[in-house]
Amino acid sequence: MQYYTERHRHTCGVDLHGRNLFLCVLDQDREIVLHRRIDCDEEKVMRVLAPYREDLVIGVECMFKWYWLSDLCDENGIPFVLGHALEMKAVHGRKSGNDRLDAERIARLLESGMFPVAYVYPKKMRSTRDVMRRRSFMVNQRSALITHIQVTNLQYNLPELGKISKPENREGIIDQFEDPSVRASVEADMAVIDIFDVVIARLERTIIKAARGHDGHAFALLKSVYGIGDVI
Repeated sequence: MQYYTERHRHTCGVDLHGRNLFLCVLDQDREIVLHRRIDCDEEKVMRVLAPYREDLVIGVECMFKWYWLSDLCDENGIPFVLGHALEMKAVHGRKSGNDRLDAERIARLLESGMFPVAYVYPKKMRSTRDVMRRRSFMVNQRSALITHIQVTNLQYNLPELGKISKPENREGIIDQFEDPSVRASVEADMAVIDIFDVVIARLERTIIKAARGHDGHAFALLKSVYGIGDVI
């Protein structure tokens, strides 16, 4: 694990939430010079931090809403450090439930050189990564439905279905189940699976187009490796 070890005149720890955040700024003597909660408003954040802008670094624990704060720091030339959530928990223990203390702990970890660093994904590629994650989520949901059909088939000791992840192998599945309630359950699974097929295919087209836009040469180079296709 890599740790942030650079020293700065001012060190700011941010406990970030959905609509607000708690700031804790330390000076070179490790004394708290700012400790307050404000809204997640870019102008307010920059106004409050203005007196400490000289050689300032900002650290925040990785959570779903760090994008805007990272971009704000980048636009204003402020070093931004993203903390690895699991490693931070290992270093400072469980969260206290007190936002004020959490912001101070983040600031002191950052100032002490014990702040575990997570990767700040490039702004231009974040949306592509997010849509890839969404695709993965939906693939997992579809797999769960397929598994449920397979398990139901085994539960009633019916002939093996085969690889029903492929649409062409799903014909006649419902006809294997005689009980009306079981048929209704499998029909529901099949209906949602069919929808997932369409949505996932659409997402994959979007991802491939975006990947080519980021670096078409690298995309083609990866696909030249045997066994690597569009999805991988």
